[in-house]
Amino acid sequence: MQHKIPINSVTEGDINLTAARKDWLATAVDEKTKVLLEKDARYFLHQALSTPCLDVLNDCNDATITSVSGKKYYDFHGNNVHQIGYSNPKLIKNISQQLQSLSFSPRRFTNEPAINFAEKLASLCPGSLNRILLTPNGSSAVGIALKLARAITKKFKVVSFWDSFHGASLDAISVGGESVFREYMGPLLPGIERIPPPVTYRGIFENNENKCLEYLEYVFAKEGDIGAFIVETIRNTDVQIPSKHFWKEARNLCNSYGVLLILDEIPIALGRTGKMFAFEHYDIEPDILCLGKGLGGGIFPQAATITRDEYNVFGAVSLGHYTHEKSPIGAIAGLTTIQFIEENNLLAKVQEDAIYMQSELNRFQEKFSLIGDVRGIGLLWGIELVKDRITKEKAIVEAEKVMYACLKRGLSFKVSVGNVLQLSPALTISRVELMDALQILEESLASVQN
Repeated sequence: MQHKIPINSVTEGDINLTAARKDWLATAVDEKTKVLLEKDARYFLHQALSTPCLDVLNDCNDATITSVSGKKYYDFHGNNVHQIGYSNPKLIKNISQQLQSLSFSPRRFTNEPAINFAEKLASLCPGSLNRILLTPNGSSAVGIALKLARAITKKFKVVSFWDSFHGASLDAISVGGESVFREYMGPLLPGIERIPPPVTYRGIFENNENKCLEYLEYVFAKEGDIGAFIVETIRNTDVQIPSKHFWKEARNLCNSYGVLLILDEIPIALGRTGKMFAFEHYDIEPDILCLGKGLGGGIFPQAATITRDEYNVFGAVSLGHYTHEKSPIGAIAGLTTIQFIEENNLLAKVQEDAIYMQSELNRFQEKFSLIGDVRGIGLLWGIELVKDRITKEKAIVEAEKVMYACLKRGLSFKVSVGNVLQLSPALTISRVELMDALQILEESLASVQN
């Protein structure tokens, strides 16, 4: 039975609202690829946001992915794991060496890679943020954070933003704000209070962050027993960037009402914004920090929850207790990823790339009336397409057309909330490659607008 997808479920990616995917499969892939895609559709359980697949990959290297037919794409999506580029040679070497000795560390034992990794994470964080639990994925890191917050505050209620994404497990979708992940899921965690997020271009609090702060305080005051505020420091999916004023005031409100601030930086930490952590842009500290995705270098699944030293008082509570909790392979992957970012000055490079990206995308906006808004930081950028700049009506069909025009030319990216082209390349991408990718985007925008 074909389930009709409501337009408000257009969130994390393209969901094929037009015939474009069918046309792509009929004309843009060879026979070998078609056979493999048919097998993929036959054996994998279908789900929203990723079915059907559009190509079959054979190779990935640095800023690109290559299909079995030899078609190469600049990957400006990457599921947010490719900060240090795909198949990073140093990472492969270090993981391979670790596999020759200790490949797994069972419970009640520890290992030197895990200890060194935890020590490195603690050294990067400010203040007393130096207690770590490791886990294989971001959703689990969020789950640990939620359990820890309950243990600390003895309160189960949580505030989060509508449209936020904190993972796909039941506890994570309970605090998340995207309705597509909660469909058919029945009762979830109780005590979740969602409020509209601060956005600059559209929405209830458009260009009025103070109203959002006023609403946040209203909920804190009315409920009275909120334990935690979980939020993405910078919204990844459609690139929403709060001001320093917003974050300073939100931190103050959490302090005033005894609410723990949980920052979810799973997709945006590790240099994506030009800082190791996005909260560094705002001169604030979280009470709990969630990391993941690129932490394993795009090879091994690795995540972490970091909290304050004074919260290390729950030795009798199983906050994590995951099978691969102190994986020596994951620890080596995480440690190498951080070392590579530092040794290759990727933070400075990203800051320079951001200047170039802003200049080029602003030029695109002047050239194409289809572009309503451009926003970004570091190597995380969103281009919002509209049918009319006055009404701001979302150009959803046009966004899908631009995406396929780019795919045919060799550029892949995420389409978010239906009409935002989200650009998130490997931080290692060269300036020549960046220029080439943006030329593809410019040509594709021109082909659709004209």
